[in-house]
Amino acid sequence: MVPESLLPDLGRRVFVALGDSFTEGVGDRDERLPNGVRGWADRVAEKLAKAQPGWKYANLAIRSKRLRHIIDEQLEPALRMRPTLITLYAGGNDLLDLKTDMVALMVDYDQFVAKLAGTGATVVLFTGFDVKVSALLEPLKKRNTYYNQRVRDIAAKHGALLVDYWCLDAFHDRRMWDSDRLHMSKAGHKYLAGQVLDQLGVPHKIKRKDWEPPVRLSLREWEQQQRRWVHDWVLPLFGRKLRGVTLGDTLTPRWPEPVKVPRKGLKKLTSETPDGGAAP
Repeated sequence: MVPESLLPDLGRRVFVALGDSFTEGVGDRDERLPNGVRGWADRVAEKLAKAQPGWKYANLAIRSKRLRHIIDEQLEPALRMRPTLITLYAGGNDLLDLKTDMVALMVDYDQFVAKLAGTGATVVLFTGFDVKVSALLEPLKKRNTYYNQRVRDIAAKHGALLVDYWCLDAFHDRRMWDSDRLHMSKAGHKYLAGQVLDQLGVPHKIKRKDWEPPVRLSLREWEQQQRRWVHDWVLPLFGRKLRGVTLGDTLTPRWPEPVKVPRKGLKKLTSETPDGGAAP
């Protein structure tokens, strides 16, 4: 059973997911679904519907969005949906921008969460993980630590549930990450869905993947992997920054309005549309 605290209005069961690529589902590829991804939030919605039929779900998250974009573009639409459950991860893209004023960022985050909590919905927040992408990003660790402590404080202040992503040891395995090293793989999204469901008290059978120990790479293999990563991900990223564009500029939310979640999963919805419902 879903805990009663999730249902302040027993006639409404509406889950709205807000944020950036983390919540959109980047790294968990599925061309049958909108924007070509699935992600942990879709998986949570499906488990909610199995535990208690009648849940509706909207996902407004779009990759590359900064906190200011999420507030400007997602807050009012979310409030109009009268959600009973809201998840929010925001600020990760701001952390990577060295000109970000972290104190001001977290003031805005606090005010954002206050508005979400003021709806009476159950709110779920996330800390950020210490992603070991490159030694070049180690200077950002202090900013990440500050961000995480403020998120913990804000969650406590507003009575939000917290998924302390920073503390999830399973994500130290590189196989939990996609080839860009910044987004979770399918296995990572699935595992995180289980962590969210645990916080909500929703039954599930998601377990940490039982892998063999990772194979140690030779120096040559490591160098090849590094060159491929720089070519496929780092250079295009810097190119987009120079042009002032992001991967999310041409995308729309995956589930912009609450959809009733079928017991057989969200793919059932896209299979009923002529084009499969997947965005480019």
